[in-house]
Amino acid sequence: MGFRMGIVGLPNVGKSTLFNALTRTASAQAANFPFCTIEPNVGEVAVPDKRLATLADIAKSKQVIPTRLTFVDIAGLVKGASKGEGLGNQFLANIREVDAIAHVLRCFEDGDVVHVDGRVDPVADAETIETELMIADMESIEKRLQNIVRKVRGGDKEAVQQERLLKMAMAALEEGKPVRTVEVAEDDRKAWRMLQLLTQKPVLYVCNVSEDEAATGNAQSEKVAAMAAEQGNAHVVISAKIEEEISQLDEEEAEMFLEELGLAEAGLDRMIRAGYELLHLETYFTVGPKEARAWTIPIGTLAPAAAGVIHGDFEKGFIRAETISYDDFVELGGEQAAKDAGKMRVEGKAYRVKDGDVLHFLFNT
Repeated sequence: MGFRMGIVGLPNVGKSTLFNALTRTASAQAANFPFCTIEPNVGEVAVPDKRLATLADIAKSKQVIPTRLTFVDIAGLVKGASKGEGLGNQFLANIREVDAIAHVLRCFEDGDVVHVDGRVDPVADAETIETELMIADMESIEKRLQNIVRKVRGGDKEAVQQERLLKMAMAALEEGKPVRTVEVAEDDRKAWRMLQLLTQKPVLYVCNVSEDEAATGNAQSEKVAAMAAEQGNAHVVISAKIEEEISQLDEEEAEMFLEELGLAEAGLDRMIRAGYELLHLETYFTVGPKEARAWTIPIGTLAPAAAGVIHGDFEKGFIRAETISYDDFVELGGEQAAKDAGKMRVEGKAYRVKDGDVLHFLFNT
């Protein structure tokens, strides 16, 4: 399991350029005019994790298979999208299908690239997008409340719960707050997620700065950082142009290029890490002579469900999981050595998988 991150933003903020760079494709047309991305483009990238290569080296695995992250480049948004302006209806439909939202915000000055509103103000841009999503959520809630009136009157438990949650969401929106700010009880969380409201989704602000400001950021990205902190959202500073250049280089060249720019890592790595934190995800590994493979799961996933990420039958017939921590596997030099040292644990159905666990599942067919 990976996750889907929708890349959104006003026209001409560098969104499609960033998507092209991150997925190393030219499938999203980057052009200096609004609505150049008419259909959502989907691209998968391998999630970089140095631990996987280390494990593969120790186990002499023939194949190394990283977990993957899906980026969805969604058509540019303008004011009035909730009313169908521009490509609004497509935008709103496509954004419902992602797990998190990356708002690409223009934090660079460039007279050759026209801003849709004729100015550079990333905070205002973020507010424009948020407002459109909030309006769309309010309209959606109103329709849903009308549709369940009869069921509520008839005492349908699910409908009664849904009505209560929808009204909680509407109350927040009417106060000018996105739905993700609402705290719900444990018993309501599943039904809450099922509402699939746009402003429920966690947000990562991506500050697109010029190449010479990628390492330090600028006054505009600092404003975004302050806004993100106030909202409890995440942010990263990135240069889409730099990412585009890196995408054309091999690993060694890319490292030298980043070092020259004073950057410790590529923007892709920062986006993925921020995305994992946003969605509370972690990674476990399966390692053997045939392959070393990484798997992404939500933090706190029980062992049977973690096994189910590999194959549904693994979860259904789960017996136990043989578990070695990453540190023990590396320090002791592999599975057999970890067994001999008593560092392999046998865990049952109640075990919550930890980040970096090296797992072997036993199951009934």
